[in-house]
Amino acid sequence: MFTESVIERLADGVWITIQLAVMAGAVGTAAAIVSGLAGLSSSRAVRWANQVYVDFFRGSSAIIQLYWAYYALPIIDRDLTFSPLQVGVVVLGLNMGGYGSEIVRGAVQSVSRGQYEASTALSIGGYQRMRYIIFPQAVLSMLPPYGNLLIEMLKGTALVSLITLADLTRVGLDLRQAGDLSSASAFTALLVIYFFLAISITFIVRRAERFARRSMGLEA
Repeated sequence: MFTESVIERLADGVWITIQLAVMAGAVGTAAAIVSGLAGLSSSRAVRWANQVYVDFFRGSSAIIQLYWAYYALPIIDRDLTFSPLQVGVVVLGLNMGGYGSEIVRGAVQSVSRGQYEASTALSIGGYQRMRYIIFPQAVLSMLPPYGNLLIEMLKGTALVSLITLADLTRVGLDLRQAGDLSSASAFTALLVIYFFLAISITFIVRRAERFARRSMGLEA
């Protein structure tokens, strides 16, 4: 049943899924930070543009976004033709950023007002205050919900199988259709593998949270 060939194909699918999750996670993290801070901007235009971004990616289907970027965009402009992996990274990353924006904004706002007042009294500039005082403290509040968001994004990577990318889900479905695995075996394997990938993310985020606490002297 699980022959060497089947295991190799599943391993290839896992590797594609991991690459996609890591790259989309990086894009999503950067987008969430930029968007979250933009939501706190004193500029009305910046806040408006950021709200449009957040509302669009939170208010429309990720599947349709993937279809549009992969199938429709090249029709509009042939120069805008991208591989399934590139489309998956960008679309899933921007989706994650849209949801992560509120996590970042909320975490920054949760930092005690006294921290702002103290840094102002010490004549610390806005950029330095955010980078060295406010944001490091906000990270502690961000990490738990951020871990959940990463897991949701990981599960969302299965959608790229619909735009021909040979990720874990696509490989599992192909093995089932070819008769190399029964439906029960194929879907059980997918469930178990995705579960262990999610557990790995949880472990990494918890380690990051512990490291952040130690860096701030909150944990021995």
